[in-house]
Amino acid sequence: MSANESLKFRSLNTWLKPVSLPLLISGPCSAESRRQVMETALGLASTGMVSVMRAGVWKPRTRPRSFEGKGEEALRWLVEAREATGLPLAVEVASPAHLELCLKYDIDMVWIGARTSVNPFSVQEIADALFGTELPVLVKNPVNPDLKLWIGAIERIYHSGIDRIIAVHRGFNTYEDSVFRNAPLWEIPIELKRIFPGLPMICDPSHISGSRRLLLQVAQNAIDLDYDGLMIESHCNPEQALTDSSQQVTPEGLFELVSSLVVRRSGCIKGEATRELEAYRRQIDDIDRNILYFLSKRMEIVEKIGHLKKKNDLTILQIRRWNNIFRDRMKRGQDLGLDPVFLRTLLEMVHQQSIELQTRIMNENS
Repeated sequence: MSANESLKFRSLNTWLKPVSLPLLISGPCSAESRRQVMETALGLASTGMVSVMRAGVWKPRTRPRSFEGKGEEALRWLVEAREATGLPLAVEVASPAHLELCLKYDIDMVWIGARTSVNPFSVQEIADALFGTELPVLVKNPVNPDLKLWIGAIERIYHSGIDRIIAVHRGFNTYEDSVFRNAPLWEIPIELKRIFPGLPMICDPSHISGSRRLLLQVAQNAIDLDYDGLMIESHCNPEQALTDSSQQVTPEGLFELVSSLVVRRSGCIKGEATRELEAYRRQIDDIDRNILYFLSKRMEIVEKIGHLKKKNDLTILQIRRWNNIFRDRMKRGQDLGLDPVFLRTLLEMVHQQSIELQTRIMNENS
């Protein structure tokens, strides 16, 4: 996507005034009962940190006959909680019918969940239903690591006339072993921020972590990456929660967690530190130019090898050679202190580009 296609989002501070920094959205995974909603809301309000209360009213469960939320009844509980605390409300919607009920109860903002944002048809139906409203919308990343799907969901909502949009990073399903419930894959939201620098973005450490013990680590990572805020699940009695009990915290636990965060400046620094920082950045610029130059030279040699292979009827993939390169570069890189996961990814990307280049050569005039 080119820069001139960037969308113009409403600045967060013009329509949602955080009571603390970072912006904090919190509340139960599921609205389970009137008492639970009210007790949690009062606890959240007492922290003085929460700007918006969130709650699941319709729950997209993997298997039937699980607890799927209380629906319209829960919306009435939430409205009572808003009257008691003054906290604006955010609710997940997965269909135009859900949205209609949220509008009926004057819910302050809605979010599109990861299981919905993965489906362009569902997102478009919600976008069509939003037309003519000014309801703020939070868009969670799709469950699978597909940046284009996430961008598409945001664009569909934007083109319905909504410019008060927040992207929510909640992690991705990758089927790889991980300490996280959903892998953060920070590079994906970082790329989204690069494409849409004016788009507010918050992190959902609860769904990334899947566990209370990892919440602080993920939340701090997000703040260090200059996210605008956090969405953290809280419950007056997490151990008794009907959904996702292990990742929710009490309002008191939420206060302790957020109080532990180190919020760093995103603006400029002054004095000697500025000169030192700029010197380091110039070094990085020089190194990057060298990296790009040598990658270009490498591909020139790959191209020559491709023509030689074609002339001599050799296969593109020479597995013994690739295995030797891989082992040697992995060892050299690790000896230099480079992360092995980063090394593997880099080597595989370079090799894949080499394969594609030689494939094009093989297919020329054939």
